[in-house]
Amino acid sequence: MSRDAPVLGLAPVPGLRPVQAGSGRLPHGAPTPNRRVRMVTWFAQLRRFDWILVAAVAGLAVYGILLVWSASRAALLQAGADPQLYLKKQLLNVVLGLVLMFLVGLLGIRVLRSGAPLAYLLTLLGLLAVLSPLGAAVNGARAWISLPGGFQAEPSELAKLTLVLITARILGQAKTADGRPPVRAIALALGCAAPAVVLVAAEPALGVTVLLMILVVCLIVLAGTRLRWLVILAGAAALAVLAVWRLHLLKAYQLDRLTAFLHPGTDPAGVGYSATQSKIAIGSGGLFGQGLFHGQLITGSFVPEPHTDFVFATAGEELGFIGALTIIVLLGIVVVRSLLIAARADDQFGRLLAAGIAIWFAVQAFVNIGMTVGIVPVTGLPLPFVSYGGSAMFADMLAIGALQAIRQHARVSEKGTVTAGWKHSLTWMLPRL
Repeated sequence: MSRDAPVLGLAPVPGLRPVQAGSGRLPHGAPTPNRRVRMVTWFAQLRRFDWILVAAVAGLAVYGILLVWSASRAALLQAGADPQLYLKKQLLNVVLGLVLMFLVGLLGIRVLRSGAPLAYLLTLLGLLAVLSPLGAAVNGARAWISLPGGFQAEPSELAKLTLVLITARILGQAKTADGRPPVRAIALALGCAAPAVVLVAAEPALGVTVLLMILVVCLIVLAGTRLRWLVILAGAAALAVLAVWRLHLLKAYQLDRLTAFLHPGTDPAGVGYSATQSKIAIGSGGLFGQGLFHGQLITGSFVPEPHTDFVFATAGEELGFIGALTIIVLLGIVVVRSLLIAARADDQFGRLLAAGIAIWFAVQAFVNIGMTVGIVPVTGLPLPFVSYGGSAMFADMLAIGALQAIRQHARVSEKGTVTAGWKHSLTWMLPRL
């Protein structure tokens, strides 16, 4: 073989001197063949990323950075603190989140499948730590763990992803002769979900609890579970809701939020204050908004939590209808691209994982935006990729990385992939009942 022949079938690298025959060494500074293979492999994986999805996520993150900065600047100035404090933190959250996204995307779906039990176990330990002396209470909910440097971790945010992971693994690897999950797999999925749901409900975080239950039920439906088991599951859920109501397990502030949603005009200065001010802020933005840092209700601190739960109200007042619509469109792109990845996945685990992530983003975005315009009760669910918060940002970016890992294994052709994907999605998303 010629000494100029490619190493391991790779084309010669420009500027790289050939190895002298019999020298037993590579030129100084040249990467080893294994390193070259890894570099080429990673580059090939990056090329197969869904860059439309990445662009939509990046656009949402940029929106979030600007809105968090604008929403928090006035309050920090009044408190005598650094007006760019939350800007710096959110920038750090986004950068670290993007790093996590690319790392998970490069790891591959096999690592996700094998690591799902460990990730879920660590999440349960984190949820237990929240209820221990290590936990910190904020706004009546004990949902955070205090970390050095003034940082806080919220395990319930990671529970969304790890619950989807473990449920997709359980339902995706066990099938009956007709391709449906066996009863024992459904029971195991529900049994694994129960501890996370109970621990999150104990914080209490009603919004996250409901979201977790929705995710598990949707994955069970998408796995192709028979209709009779779905009816039994629905009946059990109805009994559980009735028990919560009759045993008065909801906190007083949770009942107040439900009352304010059902009767929004009864106490606009009390329990209905947040939703009322949010709607006023969004309405005052008009078509193009009042401009960043110029929202009167936001800078005047009339809207509570304008950088976290009510960040969409900040967008409505300062960026107007056009800015708010842009956020909705970008979120729609994220959900649609996630569903396409689910439809093109080459195994049941990948399909369920991608579909669960799409449902997670869709439901959470709908609830967050819905509570700012008064069509759903006020909850603590953040707006994906936009609201301030490290734990939420990391969980969202890890989910996007998981989608990219699933896409690496998608068996699609170069032509007609979109049409094939939509046809596949229509047949798979409506499981046989």
